[in-house]
Amino acid sequence: MQRSAAVLITVIAFALIGLVLAAGGAWLAVLGGSIFYIVLGFGILVTSGLLQAGSRAALWVFAVVLLVTLGWALHEVGFDWWPLAARGDVIFPMALWLLTPWVVRGLLRDRATSYAGATAPLWVAVAISSVVLVVGLFSHDHDTDGTVAATSADVPQSEADPQPDGDWQAYGRTQFGQRYSPLKQITAENAKHLQVAWTFRTGDEATPNDSGETTFEVTPIKVRDTLYLCSQHQVLFAIDAKTGRKRWSYDPKLQFNKTFQHMTCRGVSYHETSAGAVDSSGKPAPADCPRRIFLPVNDGRMIAVDADSGRPCDSFGDHGTLNLQDGLGVTTAGFFEPTSPPVVSDRILVVAAAVIDNYSTEVPSGVVRGFDVYTGKLIWAWDSGAADENALPSPDKHYTISSPNSWITASYDPKLNLVYLPMGNHGPDIWGGNRDPLAERYASSLVALDINTGKRAWSYQTVHHDLWDMDLPSQPSLVDLATAKGVVPAILQPTKTGNLFVLDRRNGELIVPAPERAVPQGAAPGDRTAPTQPFSELTFRPDALLTGADMWGATIFDQLLCRIQFHQLRYEGTFTPPSLQGTLVFPGNLGMFEWGGIAVDPVRQIAIANPMSMPFVSKLIPRGPNNPTAPNAEHPTGSEIGVQPMYGAPFGVDLHAFLSPVSVPCLRPPWGTMAAIDLKTMKVIWQHPSGTIRDIAPLPVPITLGIPMLGGPLTTAGGVAFYTGWYEYAIRAFDVRTGRVLWEASLPAGAQSTPMTYEIEGRQYVVTAAGGHGSFGTRRGDYVIAYALKE
Repeated sequence: MQRSAAVLITVIAFALIGLVLAAGGAWLAVLGGSIFYIVLGFGILVTSGLLQAGSRAALWVFAVVLLVTLGWALHEVGFDWWPLAARGDVIFPMALWLLTPWVVRGLLRDRATSYAGATAPLWVAVAISSVVLVVGLFSHDHDTDGTVAATSADVPQSEADPQPDGDWQAYGRTQFGQRYSPLKQITAENAKHLQVAWTFRTGDEATPNDSGETTFEVTPIKVRDTLYLCSQHQVLFAIDAKTGRKRWSYDPKLQFNKTFQHMTCRGVSYHETSAGAVDSSGKPAPADCPRRIFLPVNDGRMIAVDADSGRPCDSFGDHGTLNLQDGLGVTTAGFFEPTSPPVVSDRILVVAAAVIDNYSTEVPSGVVRGFDVYTGKLIWAWDSGAADENALPSPDKHYTISSPNSWITASYDPKLNLVYLPMGNHGPDIWGGNRDPLAERYASSLVALDINTGKRAWSYQTVHHDLWDMDLPSQPSLVDLATAKGVVPAILQPTKTGNLFVLDRRNGELIVPAPERAVPQGAAPGDRTAPTQPFSELTFRPDALLTGADMWGATIFDQLLCRIQFHQLRYEGTFTPPSLQGTLVFPGNLGMFEWGGIAVDPVRQIAIANPMSMPFVSKLIPRGPNNPTAPNAEHPTGSEIGVQPMYGAPFGVDLHAFLSPVSVPCLRPPWGTMAAIDLKTMKVIWQHPSGTIRDIAPLPVPITLGIPMLGGPLTTAGGVAFYTGWYEYAIRAFDVRTGRVLWEASLPAGAQSTPMTYEIEGRQYVVTAAGGHGSFGTRRGDYVIAYALKE
């Protein structure tokens, strides 16, 4: 019997698909993975052979193939829609193709068998599969449903920075880092009526000299009737809070190039001179700049600017500027980068900075310094890697090279007079064979210092001998909690591992237990591992180890390749050491929590969080011709992702997200969620996948997937939380009671930032910066957008 063209094409296509799946399945099986892909490939090859022979049994065999695939998928992932769909998104359309008249008639040519008789088994298999897929589409496997209590917890709170309810005078509104506003004009009932109130364009967009990490991450502050914010290139703007019109701007003329590992400004700080204030020498505070803005600049400067005029404060530092490179030992441009706003007390300006990651064992000191807030005079230094932590530099002595730094904004309790530093690591991050006990003692730790003297009050280490860049990524949040011992002033520290450490901020004692647990061993040659790590009992980190069934892909083909990659990598759970083989790091280097932190409602005693689950791969690279021990020239990569040289260490390292060949995550979704934590019970109340595929799919379909996210949440007394940081161009309002989306609006660019809110002339505004993120890959822009209820 002569075959039709449709049947011939189908024979070839099925044979190719079957061969690919069978061969890939054999590779996977050799690595210790599932043998199902061999079975599937064999079934498709048999179908192709029967089609070649002109046998209608091909339809019956493929009915079995479809049902067996369905059974395997249900066994591995249940009714979880996205991984279920990925297992059937090729096989199911193949079944539908076999049911088309062109194929069936080609098989039944010159035969008396009816279409219905020949196709009935396959139609039954398709119908069963369709029912399962529909059920999966409406399943909620990853939702935790709960409701926050309607009444307040009535726990008395310590006072942070005194300010009007309508202001937002610090990065986290106050230096408690809560990202909570007492404003309540916007509620769950009326949030649907939010609309754009004004839009401001900074005019500061991408330049040819930008590094890959050029990002618009700013959270504006609001004082009286003015917003203050900095752009990617640290241009400072003062904006009318009601209209969004520019009042003035100040350009620090940042000196930068493509090698800068960061090009961002997360915010600025504000200080107001009080009556009778004196400087560190006892003299009356300078008359200039009674209200000043402190601007961190990525080339290693801190600039004080008059809040009213935008002119530098002549009495501060060198005509308004501090050179933060003094005493660092290594002063290469872009190696020491202040990216986050400093802490400000009535007397002291506390300055820390990012230090280049994974470039070399010889990088600038991570020293944290306290300066006179009026004059810029150095008052104290805290050098985490020095034997004498508070030793000051001299003409022949600099701060400790490569000592752990603190790159994100710290928090401050004015009553306890303590500043709380989330610490980074001794460089490089991924190899620690060169670290001595002094380099290790405060790495990846939360450290409390006396703000007037820089003397350490206490410290708590969240990761021992950190080989994964699991430093503390976000500003800690201060809140007073009701405990069995009464009301305790607490500090909450989110981490990249998904653990939230809850401590008494007076002494560093744990409130939520964090027992030490044994972790995987077997470090790279010349390195070592800590035998145990602390695991907080308040965590978003999944306890179960990842398996091949957790691998995902846009199709069954790249899902198979993800499974192969998974089995090729070393993975024994959290804290599996980096390796020459390549290690799967989960939670990944980007972190379950990043610089956006959490939002804490001290009245309801809840925290709003946006944990993210994205594995990374960390592969050590031996030295060789293309990976020299020392640089031939100063050439940092300008990114934290990709091949990092780690000069001075025995290896370089390749760091990248664990992605399929078509650049979708190999871990099945959801990757991003929104959640609420009950701070009375330390339990998750609700958690839901968040973010849709509208802006990343071929068709703009707003189907919730739970997409990658980067930024922080805002919460309010009105019972509404806001978030913008998805790999999607949107701002959404959430009901804090349930996590239900109340309102959303599209944004013109990526908003990997943390929104803020304020009130002026009786109207509440919510503001977000939308300018995109270089390495995250979102659309760039220069937008600052304010929303308010319809008037």
